[in-house]
Amino acid sequence: MTMTSRQRMLTAMRNDMPDRVPVAPDMSNMIPCRLTGQPFWDIYLYQNPPLWRAYIDAVNYFGTDGWMYNLDGFSLPDPETPAPDPEVESETVIIERSAERIVTRGYTRRKGQEREWSAHVTVYPRCDPPTFLLADKIGMAALPTRWEPIEGVKPQAEGVDLLREGLDSFAERGVIGVYVGPPQLGNPESGYGYSVYDYYDRYDEVKAWSEQWRADAVAYLRRVLAGPVRPDFILTGGSGMLVFNTPAIIRDIALPALQEITRICRDAGIPSQIHCCGPERELVEMSALETELSSINPLEIPPMGNCDLAEIKRSFGNRLSLMGNLHTTDVMLRGSVDDVRRESLKAIRAAGEGGGYILSTGDQCGRDTPDANIFAMVEIVKEFGVYPLDMARIDRAITRLER
Repeated sequence: MTMTSRQRMLTAMRNDMPDRVPVAPDMSNMIPCRLTGQPFWDIYLYQNPPLWRAYIDAVNYFGTDGWMYNLDGFSLPDPETPAPDPEVESETVIIERSAERIVTRGYTRRKGQEREWSAHVTVYPRCDPPTFLLADKIGMAALPTRWEPIEGVKPQAEGVDLLREGLDSFAERGVIGVYVGPPQLGNPESGYGYSVYDYYDRYDEVKAWSEQWRADAVAYLRRVLAGPVRPDFILTGGSGMLVFNTPAIIRDIALPALQEITRICRDAGIPSQIHCCGPERELVEMSALETELSSINPLEIPPMGNCDLAEIKRSFGNRLSLMGNLHTTDVMLRGSVDDVRRESLKAIRAAGEGGGYILSTGDQCGRDTPDANIFAMVEIVKEFGVYPLDMARIDRAITRLER
């Protein structure tokens, strides 16, 4: 029976066998923006169109199985959160506009007092995603003297209404998740609460912070799952978890939250998936043996990561669904169509047997990834990814492409 993309993705994420290997390259940001032909700030700042709609258009263009890990702009605030202080004004404004970038900065001001400007700015380049960074990193330490309001942002639905609209718009083209992350350390200059140095210098403080994060994450997950509309899956983990955190730190501050998040998802009958670009092998093992996780990605190969797809399938494929792991630069960005076909076949050979595998990339595809390379991934699963897999035929095709 031929499945829809949504059915195919959910079946694989539950570690079962769909009609064929799903194909969902990670192209959640740059490629959809490029395909609009507009300055990237139209999408990220002005929501014209919002990123999630641009992504749906990209899925339809390439014919992939859609994988949207979180609707841009989706949240479900805690109803118990106190209302903002009416005496305090908050606004984000444009402090620089040129042909190549827009820079915004936020401020707060209590009535009768001076503005207190954020130490951070957001830079919206014409042809790249935005960057949130300290103002003095780009020579903007001085407080602004001129600015303009942000006008023309396209309104969109919020909360449950946004999730419902996204699901209805995506229909059966793929799956839509909601992100619920565990506590993790990072670079405080980029908005993370604590660094690895803080963990050792102020352990009790960091540990208490991680416990509060865990409690808040679990409460948020319960609000999401109790709503009138539910996502298809829950994404957890985080970019570079084992770049900014050692396995021991992850075990200490993140694993308790991962255990609770994945257990709640299991009990609710909804797949859970970890995303962790960079080194991930230790997290795969931890998740397979000590959590109720359903699926994990992107399983990057060296030098970006440390995952061997075939070894992970042998060791943990009976417990976890796997998603990955074509190299985003050597193969997807700089490689030929034949390179993509060869590596796609090798990935299917390594992890596709028995189901529970989604052909994807090792994290985000670059902006200038050739369209032909993404089309090649789709062609491969249609030609060679139908279950039951013909491994002898796959091997012959790999041999031809290696000559």
